[in-house]
Amino acid sequence: MATQMDVLSGRIPVLDLAPQQPGDRFPAKAVVGDVVPFSAVAFREGHDRIGVTLVLRSPSGKEQRHSMPPVGDGFDRHRALAQVDEQGEWTWHVEAWADEWATWHHNAEIKIAADIDAELMATIGAQLLVRAADETAPAPASAQAAAPARSGAPKPARSASTAARSTAPAASAAPAVDPAAADDAATLRRAAERLADRSTPVLERWAAVNAPDVLAAVDRRRPRSLVTASETLRLRVERTRAAVGAWYELFPRSEGAVRNDDGTWTSGTFRTAAERLPAVKEMGFDVVYLPPVHPIGEVNRKGPNNTLTPQPGDPGSPWAIGSKHGGHDTIHPDLGTVADFRAFVGRAGELGLEVAMDLALQAAPDHPWVTEHPEWFTTLPDGTIAFAENPPKKYQDIYPVNFDNDPEGIVAEVLRILDQWIGCGVRIFRVDNPHTKPLWFWELVIRETNARHGDIVFLAEAFTRPAMMQALGKVGFQQSYTYFAWRNTKAELEEYLREVTGPQAAWFKPAFWVNTPDILTEYLQFGGVPAFKVRAAIAATAVPTWGMYAGYELIEDVARPGAEEAIDNEKYEYKARDWERAARNGTTIAPYIARLNEIRAQHPAIRQLWALDVHWSDDDSVLVYSKRVEGRFTESGEDDVILVVANVDPHSARETTVHLDLTKLGLQPGEQFEAHDLITGQTWTWSDHDFVRLDAFVEPAHIIHVRKASA
Repeated sequence: MATQMDVLSGRIPVLDLAPQQPGDRFPAKAVVGDVVPFSAVAFREGHDRIGVTLVLRSPSGKEQRHSMPPVGDGFDRHRALAQVDEQGEWTWHVEAWADEWATWHHNAEIKIAADIDAELMATIGAQLLVRAADETAPAPASAQAAAPARSGAPKPARSASTAARSTAPAASAAPAVDPAAADDAATLRRAAERLADRSTPVLERWAAVNAPDVLAAVDRRRPRSLVTASETLRLRVERTRAAVGAWYELFPRSEGAVRNDDGTWTSGTFRTAAERLPAVKEMGFDVVYLPPVHPIGEVNRKGPNNTLTPQPGDPGSPWAIGSKHGGHDTIHPDLGTVADFRAFVGRAGELGLEVAMDLALQAAPDHPWVTEHPEWFTTLPDGTIAFAENPPKKYQDIYPVNFDNDPEGIVAEVLRILDQWIGCGVRIFRVDNPHTKPLWFWELVIRETNARHGDIVFLAEAFTRPAMMQALGKVGFQQSYTYFAWRNTKAELEEYLREVTGPQAAWFKPAFWVNTPDILTEYLQFGGVPAFKVRAAIAATAVPTWGMYAGYELIEDVARPGAEEAIDNEKYEYKARDWERAARNGTTIAPYIARLNEIRAQHPAIRQLWALDVHWSDDDSVLVYSKRVEGRFTESGEDDVILVVANVDPHSARETTVHLDLTKLGLQPGEQFEAHDLITGQTWTWSDHDFVRLDAFVEPAHIIHVRKASA
């Protein structure tokens, strides 16, 4: 005969847990320091109240329990915030339980005031208080024998198929009681005696049981019954840099490159590039990302602006990897040696920078792989090897790898290459075009690499269909490039910010790049300094990871005709920039970039992906959003709240009214607060509805620290 334990829903249903990946095939993801929103839908039949508890266990076995109050009214979703502070795999589940105290209190408040079953309600309340006291600090055996029995039907034995969602009674064997628990138990017993004392009017007894000390003790020691546990889910917590950081991309060959009198160039090296690192750190970046540093193919080498007619001395595209000098395990001889590369990584580390290395799994026609492993490529019917294509683009200097002919051999080779560069101090890899490789390959390579080394970060450069981008995050990529570069209007940005900070944040960690060697959007081409500043301000404050490619600070905005990339593209030639002259002439926004990164470092709210809320303004070009971390998760013990108001029209000044949901800022509706602009240093008194004027040519964005109004 079927029993209660033969169903999946449990005595009190607990459904729709978050964060989790769809299907729970892979764990949800977070990083050390994240304040994670956990939620579940829980409800029961009838009108009795329930309680909901998050049970979170760290990799070292430490357990946290957090109350999950309902979100909104009548939707049965419960939510709790918890900070994860240990790297490794966490587990968590949700317990729902009959909250007999809340049910009794609600009914008693109505009935005692109306003198309906008042004494009965008092008796029930006294019994609940005794139960709470006994479960907190058990009374002597004689007293326990006299205590009222717990309500609820007896539970049938668990079946194997439903053990994960079984209904279980509260803990039976009480641990040693600490002094605080003993004090609470004494308070609860006194309240029970008072409530059961019929010599006192029932309204006086009701008032006594609502004394602050009694209610506080009940909240700490609330009796639970019909406890129902959800399934157990996993949360993989990685090191902070896996999803939090400011990236700067530079080409080592251009840093220190010299144009000779005859028009040829002498390449920069790792030693000259290292001289640029202090300036990168001064701008507040955490990661310096290098395009491929391997030998570049000579066969079909590309010339300036992606032409097919290179001149002697043209360096070619770093992504056309491999030549007679070696392949992915070799350093380009113009840049130096492996020892020079190690020295570069070491110098970066001294400055507090990590080096991200490019992993581009493709080959130039003269890569050693082509002759040693021709099976790793696709041979066409005419006997030639297929070039890489992204119609209408064609990359005659690159052969894509075919992963189906010798998958084991390719996996082994890639793991070998990764091990080599990890041995040189690299802990971050920016992966070129991962969406053109099979998903299984990345799942295996990332899993194996992190099993060997533990803290390696992979960034997916995948500007492709949403399903593939999402899947790359699900199988292991710690973060990903996004569509941010093409989201420029207020409406586009509002929608996208909600998307990347919504449920998909459990597995897809976005990196907002303002430009790359391949991306110079029309917005930047025609927006001038205001466009460059506002895009940087939004990227740096909206999500925990953002990045820019060298030259952005110099407002390099001239595009190659008919393309969405810079003219005289550094991918195909050397580019010598006069950083010192730009600083002297004031033609750089490097100080603005530095201030943005300084604000990021000072405000933990900005470094939280899930913390964003979109607000409203009356102007279609004024974007408003906030980020908040509660004080219990900050070192200061005070809420950290950042409010961004940005004019996304780089061609005008905008005046409008901003409408704020103050509850999202940790304030009460109508409450005033100090709005301190972290860019200009100005401070205003704001509330729900505030006038703003943003002149794109002066300061296109307010980055506001929300502070409690002075008394």
